[in-house]
Amino acid sequence: MDHPLEFRPIQKWLLRKLGDGVAPARIRLQLATDGEAGYTGDAPVATVLIRDASTLARLILNLEIEFGEAYAEGRIEVEGDLPALVEAAFRAIPRKRMDTRYSKLASRWLQWTQQNSLHGSRQNIHRHYDLNVDFYKLWLDSRLVYTCAYFANDAMTLEEAQLSKMDYVCRKLQLRPGETVVEAGCGWGALALYMAQNYGVSVKAFNISSEQIAFARQQTKLAGLGDRVEFIQDDYRNISGQYDAFVSVGMLEHVGKAHHDEMKRVIGRSMKKSSRGLLHFIGRNQPQQLNAWIRKRIFPGGYPPTLREAVGLMEPLNLSVLDVENLRMHYAWTLEHWLARFEQSADRVEEMFGREFVRQWRLYLAGSIAGFRSGSMQLFQLVFAGSECQSIPSTRNHLYDNQRSREKGLKWMHATP
Repeated sequence: MDHPLEFRPIQKWLLRKLGDGVAPARIRLQLATDGEAGYTGDAPVATVLIRDASTLARLILNLEIEFGEAYAEGRIEVEGDLPALVEAAFRAIPRKRMDTRYSKLASRWLQWTQQNSLHGSRQNIHRHYDLNVDFYKLWLDSRLVYTCAYFANDAMTLEEAQLSKMDYVCRKLQLRPGETVVEAGCGWGALALYMAQNYGVSVKAFNISSEQIAFARQQTKLAGLGDRVEFIQDDYRNISGQYDAFVSVGMLEHVGKAHHDEMKRVIGRSMKKSSRGLLHFIGRNQPQQLNAWIRKRIFPGGYPPTLREAVGLMEPLNLSVLDVENLRMHYAWTLEHWLARFEQSADRVEEMFGREFVRQWRLYLAGSIAGFRSGSMQLFQLVFAGSECQSIPSTRNHLYDNQRSREKGLKWMHATP
């Protein structure tokens, strides 16, 4: 339906205003009812088709949230490469253009309603990880490893790269048979089972996702590792006892800045003076909230800490930081695999959850690829140890024995369910 003539000057002004903001990213805008704006040169990164003037006005008020909402609902279509569109926006559009009065209010509201208290964390984790294990089986690897893989060489498949990542973590921790490990946030259990099977350690793994714990316990029985791996459905804040190694892969970004002291206390009481620890987490170069739309629709309560904030957990505990590595491009490659697999299963996902859900998750995965490609997001691995730890080698040679890692991983992949 056409808009009355008296409204067209307003919508043209709004279109031009929004277009001026996205033009540096070489993004072209097209309003279905009337007009084009944004980048006017050849070969735009992508063209964004806006279905109606109401959506246009809402984009002006809160671009960060409204773009995601409109895309999910089909009020926006993207002609071109979706990850490239978001990457171009991250690189070229200043953050301050996103920070309108309305976006700031929306972000504060999300912070207030998605707090990571004991109860709040259960609600936040349930909304993402307890969707349906069959959904994740459609596009993750066979072990359901939902964290950054490690591509030790270009020829690795996703399956191999996830096994490579798990062995990389074990080598960084220098695990030895008979040692004890506690894992804070264990996903579907692949790393805990890998550590026990391949390094002979005993693992206690904590998680509050009922779906993930149920799957992990089932895999433990199939692998015959019940005497060495215990999956505990409980909050990381209730970890007790001391261990030879503390490991947390992909959970620190769920803790929330307001609860870093609680994580610090858990690490402190879990480690002996000879213990080692590893944090693997999505991070930022500078303190900044996670994208508001991602928090609203995908990862409630998420906060990617800076490296300084993570190191700040160690300092009061007198723990030595031994190794820091940024694997952000490995996460971009991991996400590219996930998105390709997701697209192959999009029809099945739509049968499960509907068309809007498919578009939400497509945008989440594409936006995450863009975040890691552009450097907006980082993937840090931080290794630390107590003051009497003598088990970390003096060189990094042990980390790059890729052939041994590949052989061990492939053997485990074919030997376990």
